[in-house]
Amino acid sequence: MTLITDIRRRFSVIRRYRYKWVLIIACAWTLIDVFSWVRFMYRPYDERPDSVFVFITPGAVLFRAFVDFIMGVFMGNLLVFRLRTMFRRHSLLIVFLAKTLVLIVASFCMNFIMHVSYSLFTLHVSFQQSLLNFRGEVLHRAWIFDKMSTWLIIFLITQLLIEINEKYSPGVFVDILLGRYLTPKVEKRIIMFLDLKDSTPIAEQLGHHHYFLFIRDFIAGISMALLENNGSIYQYVGDEVVVSWRYSEKNMHQCLQAVIAARTAIQRRSQDFRRKYALIPEFKAGIHLGDVTVGEIGIIKKDLAMSGDTMNTTARIRTACTELNHKFIVSKNFMEHMDLKEWQSESLGEFELKGKSTRIELFALKI
Repeated sequence: MTLITDIRRRFSVIRRYRYKWVLIIACAWTLIDVFSWVRFMYRPYDERPDSVFVFITPGAVLFRAFVDFIMGVFMGNLLVFRLRTMFRRHSLLIVFLAKTLVLIVASFCMNFIMHVSYSLFTLHVSFQQSLLNFRGEVLHRAWIFDKMSTWLIIFLITQLLIEINEKYSPGVFVDILLGRYLTPKVEKRIIMFLDLKDSTPIAEQLGHHHYFLFIRDFIAGISMALLENNGSIYQYVGDEVVVSWRYSEKNMHQCLQAVIAARTAIQRRSQDFRRKYALIPEFKAGIHLGDVTVGEIGIIKKDLAMSGDTMNTTARIRTACTELNHKFIVSKNFMEHMDLKEWQSESLGEFELKGKSTRIELFALKI
């Protein structure tokens, strides 16, 4: 179990999500390049003048696919992991240009490997002649404008897809792309409203600029913990995060684990918060379980919206955290679906939440 736990820790939801993107990029680019090359090779020879590639063999196709895939994994890793960290604090335009330049250089290296290996193993010429063949191909005007312009477009489209997908929680963009919620659906979901504790005095203490930076660091700290526990971030509203999980026994436990992980993430960065802002953030959370209506809204800007009594009730439960002086409060409906020990929760009694016609029993979590 220790080994399995260690493997799961190394390959968290976020890391698996990013590795999946690397694999998608590698496979897509491999298929595009191999298909384009095979199509090019089946054109009449007089329509591809000055080309090093004379004839096609199964070995040449397989080798090209292999090199494409390896380079795709390498360049996908650059896009999803390395360059993301390197250009985190730069504008989207600069990030696009820098990434595209790096990818073009990598593409040039990939084409060098393709040409030289083809000359060596398919045409059976010397290494020196292979270099001359590549030089002649590069200097050929059609190669520069055709090949590199095609890959430039592919690189830009890939970056756009990654950026659009990361605007939403993992999986939400796919739902919108496939139109799964064009017709609204009622789903049973776990909803959590989580926000910063004592936000007003903190804002007065830090001032507008530093408070914004404080909120940004706070949100970054807890968001990773939420996502790594399978939470789908619905929206950010100031210092508040709204998260949901599709109902399942596993996700019920992951919801609570997300709260613990978020608190741990803040504690882990406590010295950094103290050094930068002279205080350590705390948060409160309201959690509820029930039916929500999920549907696609918007014309110019599309998004998935959740509505219903469950959303309103969860917001009121989060407000009750301040009124009842407890950090984490859940509804009776949530508790009835959880297998918690007696010492892990405390009944606070029934309350009439604002806007609700019936009273609801609340429980404070001791986690």
